[in-house]
Amino acid sequence: MSDQPYSIDRSSNSRRKAVEEWLFGLDLVSAEVRDNIVTAWVSSWASSQHERLEDMPFTHSGAFYPLMQHVNEVTRAGVDLARRAAADWGKPLDMDKLVSILILHDVDKPLLYVRDGENLVTSQLYKELPHGVVGAMLLKELGFPHEVVSVVATHATNAPFHASTHEAYVLHYADMFAADHAMLEMGRQPFYQRKH
Repeated sequence: MSDQPYSIDRSSNSRRKAVEEWLFGLDLVSAEVRDNIVTAWVSSWASSQHERLEDMPFTHSGAFYPLMQHVNEVTRAGVDLARRAAADWGKPLDMDKLVSILILHDVDKPLLYVRDGENLVTSQLYKELPHGVVGAMLLKELGFPHEVVSVVATHATNAPFHASTHEAYVLHYADMFAADHAMLEMGRQPFYQRKH
């Protein structure tokens, strides 16, 4: 077994097809970016203990909520917010960068949350590196632009600092919108109602 948290999987196989069928927004990016996005998810999935995409959890605590659903909700909300940003802020966003950020913000979660029997728990990797960092490492290795890497690395609500690009703002609000939906579906308190 490798001591690396993931390995790059560029093979053309059933995982690629499943990822391509799952992800909303792939049609909004260039062919090269689309291929890299799919490779990132395939690599994370192949390096995880999860047999199916449907088995990947959004979080390790509470009821199960599918990561697949969260990622697509974030992407759809982010694409809508990008339209508002263009209209209201006068700032059109780079769709290759934005959609990459939206789709890939949680690419490391399959490596951080694992099953222990019937329970979802955190992996050893979760105890070594904060959420977002391993995903950013993977994206850097795949050649994603620095802005994509830095936003993914620092997007978690508990990150010590956050990127200050318009794409980062859009991800934050789309992610919190979708995360609160997941929390409500799991019967948990949404982030919006938590005291800091």
